[in-house]
Amino acid sequence: MSPTLSAEFATAFPELGVPWQAERAPDPRLLILNEALATELGLDPARLGGPDGVALLTGATPPAGARPVAQVYSGHQFGSYAPRLGDGRALLLGELRHPDGSLRDLHLKGSGRTPFSRGGDGLAAVGPMLREYVIGEAMHALGIPTTRALGVVATGRAVQRESPLPGAVLARVARSHLRVGTFQYAAVNGDRDLLQRLVDHAIARHHPQAAGAATPALGLLEAVTEAQADLVAGWMLVGFVHGVMNTDNMTISGESIDYGPCAFMDAFDPATVFSSIDHAGRYAYGNQPPIAEWNLSRFAETLLPLLDDDQDKAVEIAVEALSRFRTRYATGWVRGMRAKLGLSAQVPQEQAHPLIDDLLPLLAANSVDFTSFFRRLAAAARGDAEPVRGMVLDLAGIDAWLDRWRALQPDPDAMDAVNPVYIPRNHRVEEALDAATDGDLGPLERLVAAVRSPYVERAEHAAYADPAPDGNVGYRTFCGT
Repeated sequence: MSPTLSAEFATAFPELGVPWQAERAPDPRLLILNEALATELGLDPARLGGPDGVALLTGATPPAGARPVAQVYSGHQFGSYAPRLGDGRALLLGELRHPDGSLRDLHLKGSGRTPFSRGGDGLAAVGPMLREYVIGEAMHALGIPTTRALGVVATGRAVQRESPLPGAVLARVARSHLRVGTFQYAAVNGDRDLLQRLVDHAIARHHPQAAGAATPALGLLEAVTEAQADLVAGWMLVGFVHGVMNTDNMTISGESIDYGPCAFMDAFDPATVFSSIDHAGRYAYGNQPPIAEWNLSRFAETLLPLLDDDQDKAVEIAVEALSRFRTRYATGWVRGMRAKLGLSAQVPQEQAHPLIDDLLPLLAANSVDFTSFFRRLAAAARGDAEPVRGMVLDLAGIDAWLDRWRALQPDPDAMDAVNPVYIPRNHRVEEALDAATDGDLGPLERLVAAVRSPYVERAEHAAYADPAPDGNVGYRTFCGT
């Protein structure tokens, strides 16, 4: 029996989706199935792995209740506004009912051209779709809100990029695909009724506490602002660089979405950029908090008509709501850094904050691996500082910092619970994707096994803890289109 999908979005917002059918894959073959996610959703992994399940995961046979649509939205892409974007190679199949009662979108990526393809082929290659699988599972294991891949199916169709590559379709699960760009589309078309319906829908689905606000649209703005501040603080604490923080890639739910040119930073450097098209460094690691705030300002602009009939008053209200971002982000960042350093709640902020502020320039000046440093720091709390000292050329600087830090009696066990051993190291990701493209899924499966338990050190996964020998100098990622 196939899972039942609802068509809530397609029914509620016909003006935001075009009914569409996925292209049929000529020779579909399941590459990887997220059995844990399937079980969580109340689906039968065995059936999903069979012919009927593969037909579902490629969109060839939409299940009962499904009304697939290609969603339309606007977006600022690298700061430039595009009034009409949309799912150029994706389809929303419909919504699954999670056992907890909430809805989850089932969404395809790489399922063929749509009316929003703008000259693209609507297809995806095996490598980028498996990258999204790996990164989503790593983020989930790290406790960072994220969309997740239910499965990746090879289509048997070649995809032309710089050279022909094997094609694939990703089946993605999300709390929804409502984006800042969705609201921008309603606003640019001057459709106040649509805007109000979107606000009501987003509140009901994601932020029900906002329904009790005197002005629900303001409650929604505040809730999304806080959710995004928490999300970006989570990214920063693990050295994650999204790479393409356009407004159409910022969700209303507060989940990470669209793992295209993303990567995890090795050597700490706020200017780190991995995306091959981010020539100016707009979406560099250190720019992510202000860019998130900028995107939220674009979201606030769409809500102005619902905040107050007086434009000036509406702007004042929005600015006040947006001020929550910096406070919430700073709180999340400091709380997270205190945890990474093993500092108890009893350590006063006048001691903790300077310690944090002084550490980061030291890491940057010495090109210290971000993930390994914090993991090895726990050994210093247990009395063996050599693993950390060996990472820093400025021995006088690190020794002075370590003396101040150890005087605060850090808890090494607490540190091990929040500082990962394993992240998707870029060289290991590329190794796994290259092998999978050539038909060998072994490296991918081993990588996924490592990052799904990021805090537990295991001998069989030792190689996945090591940075790239060259520190990933010059490493670049691509969006896959």
